[in-house]
Amino acid sequence: MSALADGRPVRWGVMGTANIAAAAVMPAIRATDGCEIAAVASRDGERARRFAEDHGVAGAHGSYDALLADDEIDAVYVPLPNALHREWAIRAAEAGKHVLCEKPLALNAAECIEMQAAADRAGVVLMEAFMYRFHPRIEALIRHVAGGAIGEAATIDATFTFRVKNPKNIRLSPDLGGGSLMDVGCYCVNFARTVFGAEPTHASAVTVETPTGVDGRLHGYLEFPGGRVAHLTSSLLDERREYCVVGGTEGHLTVADTFLPGTAPTEIVHFAGRSEVDRLRFGGVDEYQLMVSHFADCVRAGTAPRYTAGDAAATLRAIAALRESAAGAGTPVAVQQENT
Repeated sequence: MSALADGRPVRWGVMGTANIAAAAVMPAIRATDGCEIAAVASRDGERARRFAEDHGVAGAHGSYDALLADDEIDAVYVPLPNALHREWAIRAAEAGKHVLCEKPLALNAAECIEMQAAADRAGVVLMEAFMYRFHPRIEALIRHVAGGAIGEAATIDATFTFRVKNPKNIRLSPDLGGGSLMDVGCYCVNFARTVFGAEPTHASAVTVETPTGVDGRLHGYLEFPGGRVAHLTSSLLDERREYCVVGGTEGHLTVADTFLPGTAPTEIVHFAGRSEVDRLRFGGVDEYQLMVSHFADCVRAGTAPRYTAGDAAATLRAIAALRESAAGAGTPVAVQQENT
């Protein structure tokens, strides 16, 4: 994997004008030492120009291809709809650009593997933009669970819901890879895999469909080796809820606003039964900036990121099993493993 010349900044291109880019990732890029935003692109040239002007970006391109042909770009951020991730990540890699791509990385595990192969051939970094894993609170949670702070970890309850009111929202489009599981449920699946440090063996789920045919609400279970279970709830139909609880034989840990805590101070609350044992407090940070910083370090050094496309593929294997179970009225389904 090729590295950047010493001292040269990572020059970013933003593929699309999604809200997440303007609200979170572009400010994170600007706040990261050794990074700059060189250009943005849209399929509408005038839209790209206005977006660039509004956000103080010098370059604007009227197509994604033009962005990839720009020699001033080292890396691209891809916040496009889920169904477009594979195509544009591969095309970016083939153009020699490093790729930070929104979650979930692709529509399925096979696409993830294909995307990684393209990145490997081109010698570029490919990383999924699951920013929550870079927050010190999540890193501490993983250490506490692995270190036996709650005894033997046995259960995870993970919930992420919010209400989508616009019927034309891309999250409700089956053609674009919409649905609550792919939009917010993927966080819950990834959290369970990350905290347990293992892959689920079986999945079961039931859903409520929207008029467009995507899952508007999902309740699911993932079974892990050793009798461990994760209960997941995702929804695009209900009020905002976002929390996780990790339970064990000697206590449990609660994490409010698990995935999007903002930049305020945060905490993990440790209980033993009904008694509060401790509050582990963390100063406010920008988890998006921590993610961008890690990615940029990998680009500069020519090293693989902490979380690879293989990890993204494992999350999507679990998602595929949950969807298959939901289609079968909740009948448990075996989760395909990497070597099967």
